[in-house]
Amino acid sequence: PFPQVLLERRSWRRFGRRALTLNELSTVLGLTWGTQQWMHLRPELACPLKTSPSGGASHSLEVYVVARRVRDLTAGVYRYAPDAHGLVRIGDVWPHGALRESLGGQEWACEAGAIFFMTAVFPRMQWKYKFARAYRAVLLEAGHFCQTFCLVSTWMNLAPFCTAALADTLIERHLRIDGIAESVIYAMGIGPRPARAAWAPWPDHAPLPERSAPAHQRR
Repeated sequence: PFPQVLLERRSWRRFGRRALTLNELSTVLGLTWGTQQWMHLRPELACPLKTSPSGGASHSLEVYVVARRVRDLTAGVYRYAPDAHGLVRIGDVWPHGALRESLGGQEWACEAGAIFFMTAVFPRMQWKYKFARAYRAVLLEAGHFCQTFCLVSTWMNLAPFCTAALADTLIERHLRIDGIAESVIYAMGIGPRPARAAWAPWPDHAPLPERSAPAHQRR
């Protein structure tokens, strides 16, 4: 049930040992970033409709996948093609040390089965909104898509995380983007949940933090 998915959404920092399946990766990509329909506004203008909102249906975002442990998928760097629902390989295995540096030194993040880098192609927003606030719309869009990613992953009983601790220039070099017209905005990842864990908020094996009920549940 959808309320249960909302209530179970947490950030995970430890992952199980099995590889992700290609179907798991495909489902997360398709339900988060995939084009569901095209909306034809006039003969020369069609806008994609996705599961998250975008200012003016401009959909400025792209997503790149660093596949580390995905069954039946060669490890490497891929760009997701949302209309075709396919992956285009753009690079080889991302070295572990460089990946850790790209993610702000967060060693645990490198243990995810797949890591996703969301980028923004700014001209997609700027042609319609010709003012500085358009940049805020891009950031809001990234937040919408990240929450969808987290909820889809939770619904699939996977362990998601998201982070803004990014080494932009290093990431953009690996993704082969210029950092100007297209720039990295957000990172997230998934892995299988570790065995016998209801939640793993810490990268080590420390016990879960203490939690208590809010006031409205204690009435």
